[in-house]
Amino acid sequence: MNQAERHYAIVTASYWGFTLTDGALRMLVLLHFYSLGYSPFTLAFLFLLYEAAGVLANLIGGWLATRYGIARMLTVGLVTQICGFTLLSMLDPTWTPAMSVAWVVLSQGVCGVAKDLTKTASKSAIKVTQAQAQEQGAGQLFKWVAWFTGSKNAMKGVGFFLGGLMLQALGFQGSLWAMAGLLALVLVGVVTALPPMMGKSKASRSAKELFAKNAGINGLAAARVALFGARDVWFVVGVPVFLYSVGWTFSMVGGFVAAWTIGYGLVQALAPQIVKRSVDGLTREVPAARGWSAVLALVPMALAGAVLAQVPHLEWVVVGGLGLFGVAFAVNSSVHSYLVLAYAGSEKSAEDVGFYYAANALGRFFGTLMSGLLYQWGGLLYALLGSAVMLVICWLVTLNLPTEKPAAIGHGV
Repeated sequence: MNQAERHYAIVTASYWGFTLTDGALRMLVLLHFYSLGYSPFTLAFLFLLYEAAGVLANLIGGWLATRYGIARMLTVGLVTQICGFTLLSMLDPTWTPAMSVAWVVLSQGVCGVAKDLTKTASKSAIKVTQAQAQEQGAGQLFKWVAWFTGSKNAMKGVGFFLGGLMLQALGFQGSLWAMAGLLALVLVGVVTALPPMMGKSKASRSAKELFAKNAGINGLAAARVALFGARDVWFVVGVPVFLYSVGWTFSMVGGFVAAWTIGYGLVQALAPQIVKRSVDGLTREVPAARGWSAVLALVPMALAGAVLAQVPHLEWVVVGGLGLFGVAFAVNSSVHSYLVLAYAGSEKSAEDVGFYYAANALGRFFGTLMSGLLYQWGGLLYALLGSAVMLVICWLVTLNLPTEKPAAIGHGV
C-alpha cells in the first residue's frame, strides 16, 4: 500500500466512525422526541439548525482546510461533535418543552457544524490523495469516491439501527456518552496517523475569490440543492412517522431505515460498475447524471399516485417504492460526488468541495423544513409531491452541466 492509498484508508476509516455516531444521533433524537409527543413540524424543527449550520460550516471548512490542512480540520470536526454530544446529554427532563426544544436545536447546530467540517475535509482528502497518484486516472478517482461515499452511507445505516437499539438499551443520555467515547478513539487515530499539513495550499483571499467557481461546480451545486431537498422532504419526517403511524414499532422503523441506508450505500459503491466511464471523465458521466435524475423523478410521482388512489397495503407499496428510489438516488448521488471532484481544481479542492457541500446542506435544510410542513399539511402525499417537483428541477439543471474539463471552461465562470 503506497502513501496515497494509506491516507485514503485512514480518512475513510475515521469518517466511518464519525458517520456511525451521526446516524445514531438522528435516530435517537427523532424517536426519543416523537415518543414524547412532539408534532411532525417540531421534529423537523429540531434538525433545522443542524442543517443550516452546515451551509456556513462547509464554506468556512473548505477555506480552513486549504489554509491549515485537511487533517487539522478533521480533528476540529471530531472535537466539535464530541462537544455537541456532551451538550445534548445535559438535557434535563424537568425543563419546559420550549427550553428543551431550544437546547436540542442548539446542540444539534453544533453537531451540524461538526458533520460538515468533517465531510468537507474527508472528501477533499480524496482529491488530494488521488492527485498524489495521478497515473491511475479518472477511473480510479471515480472508484475511490464511490467506495468512500457508499461505505459511508452503509455505515450511516448501521448508525440508524444502532441509535434505535441504544435508545432502548442505554437510554438517551447513556447513548450520547457512549458515542462520545467512540469518537474520542477515532480522534486519537486521526491525530497520530495523518500528516497535519496534508492538503494545505494557498487559500482564497476574498469572498469574491472564494465564490468564483467554474460552470461545472456551480451547476452541480444547484442540482445538489434540489436533489437532497427531494430526498429529505419525505425521508426525514414523512417515512419514519408514516410507518410508525401504521403500527410499526421503533425498532422496526429504525431497522428499515438502517437497511435502506445500507443498501443505498452499497449501490453507491457499485456506481462505477453501473455507469460507463469515459477517458476524459466527463463525456459519459455527465449524461449519466442527467438520465438518472429523470428516472429518479418518476418514483415519487408514481408513489403519490398510489397514495392518492389509496391502494391496498399502502405501507408495503411505499417500502417497495423507497427501495427503487434508493437505487436511482444512490447512483445519481455517487455520480454527482465524482463530478464535483472532476470539475474541482487540485490546489483548492477543499474550497471547491466546501462550496458544493454548502449547497448540499442548503438542500437538506430546505428538505427538512418542508418535510415537517408538508407532512403536517397533507401527510405523505404532499411530501411525495414536493419531492417530485424538486427532482424535476434537479433534472433541468443537469441539462446544462458542461462536458469539458475545467481548464477548457475556465475557472471562475
